[in-house]
Amino acid sequence: MELSLTPEIASKFAQIALGHVGQEYPNQPQHAMESDTDAKTPRELHPAFFGSYDWHSCVHSWWLLLTLRRLFPTIPEAQAITKLADATLTQEKLAAELAYFERPSARGWERPYGWGWLLYLHHEAGRHEDHDWARHLEPLARLIAQRFAQHLPLLTYPITVGTHFNTAFALVLAREWAEARDPALLGQIDAFATKAFAGKQAYAGWEPGGDEFVSPVLTAALLMSKVMPPADFAPWFDGLVVSNRWLENECHPVTVSDRSDGKIAHLDGLNLSRAWCLKRIGQMLAEDKPGSHAGTALIEARAEAHLKAAIQHVAGDYMGEHWLASFALLALLEAR
Repeated sequence: MELSLTPEIASKFAQIALGHVGQEYPNQPQHAMESDTDAKTPRELHPAFFGSYDWHSCVHSWWLLLTLRRLFPTIPEAQAITKLADATLTQEKLAAELAYFERPSARGWERPYGWGWLLYLHHEAGRHEDHDWARHLEPLARLIAQRFAQHLPLLTYPITVGTHFNTAFALVLAREWAEARDPALLGQIDAFATKAFAGKQAYAGWEPGGDEFVSPVLTAALLMSKVMPPADFAPWFDGLVVSNRWLENECHPVTVSDRSDGKIAHLDGLNLSRAWCLKRIGQMLAEDKPGSHAGTALIEARAEAHLKAAIQHVAGDYMGEHWLASFALLALLEAR
């Protein structure tokens, strides 16, 4: 039976995120200090996004909370999300977050993963017109969009690892933000993606790596499904991972041996992000020409297998709990 996003699952995910977006410790700030005065606590450095173990996890946990508030306004947690967002996503606190990014040493901070998620959060906040959250996030979102625009011309090669530095994953999120807000950045993203990935075929990488949480090949394919016309994408995707039987022979749910190890726990995220990519790609292929793509049934089967392997592990050990629900939500949203 296909897993779906129910009010019960939404409540569970909301409870998880509400429990850690305001939890300051443990914390891994990845903070570059310019002087002794920069030795500060996470809450002092990041008054809005100090929780959830690290900045980017806090940002995408806020994306999860706002998304669930919009989709399930009657769940018991919706009121708590609103109250906490009003206290967190304030003009003052987000101005401090902006000031942090404007520090000379923060030019590449959270690039590109945190950048993509901040734009995605702003995109979601814009759907909540009854509050000023998007307006308060706007200056930081615009700065990050500018950073993307400055960075892409300098990025000679895409970064195709399965961790935070993955280029395609961040551009999927940034592109959705840019579609309605920044035509110039949208054009840059599409041009970069086409140059980086359109010529790739017959994937033969050594995926999965032991600490990956996104698929190098499937995130690139997901990005190209947005950039390429459907008539071009279908044969490109077939030549990338279907006809060479990578999807059939290699793309199986991965094993997580120790969920208390933060790096190994990444692999639950790999299962979830693969499910997200495959579900969205499979639906796009099915909607374009139903029944015309030979790999559609296999794509859906692989998506469901990956989702079922990981969704039960979004809570438990904090090394996964502080971020996994966001990736589970990405996958479950595709089934709506």
